Amino acid sequence: MNQGYVNRILNGIGLESINWLETSAALYVIVLIFIWKNLGYNMVLFMAGLHNIPKEHYEAAAVDGANGVQTFFHITLPGLVPMIVLVVIMSIINSFKVFKEIYLITGKYPPESIYMLQHFMNNMFYSLNYQKLTTATSVMVLIIILLVQFLFRFERRHGS
Repeated sequence: MNQGYVNRILNGIGLESINWLETSAALYVIVLIFIWKNLGYNMVLFMAGLHNIPKEHYEAAAVDGANGVQTFFHITLPGLVPMIVLVVIMSIINSFKVFKEIYLITGKYPPESIYMLQHFMNNMFYSLNYQKLTTATSVMVLIIILLVQFLFRFERRHGS
């Protein structure tokens, strides 16, 4: 992966191209892809959450003399808690979808710095025939799913 805009800029100023997926920056490239892929969706969710906070609360805070920081911490943030929980859960779910982009960029065996849980499960099960290790990683996925379920229940009890 010695192509792209950043490497063109580096070549333009006389520096050598960098193979970004073979360096320690590979994880940051994948994180950047994840953020770019989900930022718009998460912003729409947060905007919907902000829209659901009644305007009367802000008006009452202004009458009571609350400044911007107090308004944020006592009205906006508590009003966004259900949406924050939803965005966190959706981000966890969407993080499991990033591995297909890694497959597209690097192939079946990506560098170790961006080797994801899904790669491990697929490669162990299909090519190396380690069903026990695949089962162990499936249990890890189950634990993550249970954590998401706990967040849903926590939000239902304390969000209202």
